[in-house]
Order: sequence, then structure tokens, then C-alpha cells
Amino acid sequence: MKKTRLLALGLSIASIPTVVAPVITLTSCGGQKISVPDITEEGTIVILATGGTIAGSGEEGKETGYTPGSISVESLIASVPGIEDIAPLHAQQVCNINSDDITAKIWVQLAKTINAYADDPEVAGFVVMHGTDTMEETAYFLNLAVKTDKPVVITGSMRPATAISADGPMNLYQSVVVAANPESKGKGVMGVFSDSIYSARSMQKVSTFDVTAISAGPMGALGFVRNKEVFFYEESIKLHTHKSDKFWILPEDKNKKDLPKVAIIYIEADADPTIINWAKESGAKGLVIAGAGAGEFSEKFVKKIKSVVSKNFPVVISSRIDNGVIVQDSVLVEGTVAANDLPPQKAAVLLRLALGLGITKQEDLIPIYKKY
Repeated sequence: MKKTRLLALGLSIASIPTVVAPVITLTSCGGQKISVPDITEEGTIVILATGGTIAGSGEEGKETGYTPGSISVESLIASVPGIEDIAPLHAQQVCNINSDDITAKIWVQLAKTINAYADDPEVAGFVVMHGTDTMEETAYFLNLAVKTDKPVVITGSMRPATAISADGPMNLYQSVVVAANPESKGKGVMGVFSDSIYSARSMQKVSTFDVTAISAGPMGALGFVRNKEVFFYEESIKLHTHKSDKFWILPEDKNKKDLPKVAIIYIEADADPTIINWAKESGAKGLVIAGAGAGEFSEKFVKKIKSVVSKNFPVVISSRIDNGVIVQDSVLVEGTVAANDLPPQKAAVLLRLALGLGITKQEDLIPIYKKY
């Protein structure tokens, strides 16, 4: 096996000691039975690793052409100087994949695992390591499905561990700092990236390569991290985690069914509305329209959407524009649901959770998109 070097720290993976033992042995990504051990040290931060660029390796020094999800959580933790001085750490490798391969089953597994660990009084908080491509969707799902006021922080990196100036070690260090800080309690799931703290609901990936690729647009950061200090200035007022009154995914839940499928349809000039037929035939139980401008689309789409909107097939209207709000009074088709300010990918996460609870009627979905 070729030895891979962590250039940012000048360390060889082969020489890094294993400082945190895995909790369980996985048989398949996200498919294992939950086995949560008792935590013995007060203030422990549980680190759940799913792979991504932060666990990626490739040709020394290069930022591209790497293999994501190829370095273990034990090696990543051991490569960050001083991280063990922040708080006791306990690690679990949930999976080690590219975040484009994340599934709803893995989301559910993560939520169940966090909910189970959260019952332990010795656990102070959580850090989830994740690829950046779908990080915002996982973060938003956890923001709705996790039922604890203990801090849950999600992080990743834009450069693999083998790149020059890899950003993963700092992001992991700062995430543990935030998760261990008492002021982080009750703020919902947060993303920590390049010194900034974001709410899970607002965070989005805004660049294909920049180390500041995670942002929150006009909503801004909740606060910042400097060394071992956390500075909070803002807080989300939307319902989340322990404040959520609907979306319960418990460790003892024996329901093996996946979340209902939802299709996102992107509107472009001269788009063909028959794609809606394909979405329904492929098993989608609802639609999110990534509309142009303020969630708009052609007359052909208006006619087609009118024909499918029903209590059993909800349609949510979002926008392909990064910023702004879709107002319920302005939707083009009666019976559809405005996504508020949620981008299409997050509007789909919320719709899947609602459908999982059997919520399909417009009058029930409208307040959900306003509250969450």
C-alpha cells in the first residue's frame, strides 16, 4: 500500500498512532445496528465521521484528483495538534464515502446515533465530519430530526488531507471548540467552516474550490471562532432540534422504510413539462420546483402542475436563485406550497420528512414551511 503523507502537518499516516478506538464494526455504510457504549469521561465530544474531502487523499500537494473518504477518523483526529486538550473525544466511523453518495438511510442513522448518545450525561456535544457537496442537506435534516439541545456541529474541508495547506485540520479543531463550548447549547445544528459558525438552515455551499465555500448569504454567520474562543452574535428563530414538535426519529424506531422520494425539477428556458411525468413514474411522492426568478415557470408548466397537484401529490415552489423569499400569495398554481426562503435541496428535505409523517395537504404544509 502506498504511504500517503498529511502535508499540512508533515505526518505520515502510517506513523500516526490510533488515539480513538472505533465504537463498532460496520457491515455496510449506514446499515449497522446502533450500539452506543457508555461514555466514561465528563464533557466528551462525540465525533461521527462520514468521509468526504476532509478524509480524502491523493497526489501530494494537489487539490484535485483525490479520493474522498479514504482516511480513517482515528488518523484525522490524531493529525490535529492540541485537539485532545479541548475536551475528551470519542469517535465513530459511520461511513467513509464521497458526500454525493449520502442517502436518506444514512441521515436517519446519523440522527438515531446522535439521539442515542445524547441521552448519556457525560456527552457534551457532537461533531459530524462530512463532504461539502451535500453537507447543507445533511445539516438541515439533522436540524429537524435530532432531539437534543446539546451542540451538534457539522464540518468538512475543501482540500484533501494530502494537499498543501489542507483546511480540514483547522475546521475539525474549531468544530470541537464550538461543540465543547457551553454557549453553543440550544442553538440547533451548526456548520463550522473557516473561522465562521452558521446555522444549518442557512448554510450553503457557494464555491467549487474556495476554502470559504460554506456561507450563509444575507443571513450571515451566527458567530466566529478564534483560537479556543467562541463568539456568538446571532441565533436562528426557526424551530429546530429539541424545539421541533414534529420530526422524531428515535433510536428504538424499528421502521425500516426509507424516507419518501421527492424530485426536484429545474426550470430553464423552454423546459419540457413532461419531465413531471417521469418524476411521478420514478416513484416520487412529491415535487419541488426550482423555479426561475421568484419561483416562476412557463404556461406549459402551469397547466401540467395544475393537473398533478392533489392532496396525495404535493408540489413545493422554490427558486433556482440563491437568495430571496417565495411568498405564498404569489405562487402561480393554486394548491402549491411556497418554500419560503429554502433553496430547492432543503425544501426537498423538509418535504420528505413531512411526507414520512403522512403530511400531504397544502393547508398543513404551508405552516411547516413557515415554521421550519
